[in-house]
Amino acid sequence: MIELISFVLRGKIRKEVMFRLTKPTHPNTIAKEICTHLSTTSRAIKELMDKKLVKCLNPTDPNYKLYDLTDLGRFVLEEIKKGYQ
Repeated sequence: MIELISFVLRGKIRKEVMFRLTKPTHPNTIAKEICTHLSTTSRAIKELMDKKLVKCLNPTDPNYKLYDLTDLGRFVLEEIKKGYQ
């Protein structure tokens, strides 16, 4: 578990994405909120998906994909909020 917490905290954008995925969200919305390019935000989401922390809720929709935290992602985020910042 500590490896996943460390993975999230090592990436400023990954950490910001995790904190913004408290409800299903589109990458463009997150990118605007954290003032990054969409490609940077999308890359962070892909990295988090590879670690099973984030999931796509509508993977077959080609135009407007929504992402949310997995149960594991929620657990990791709660651990970070408890004191790993």
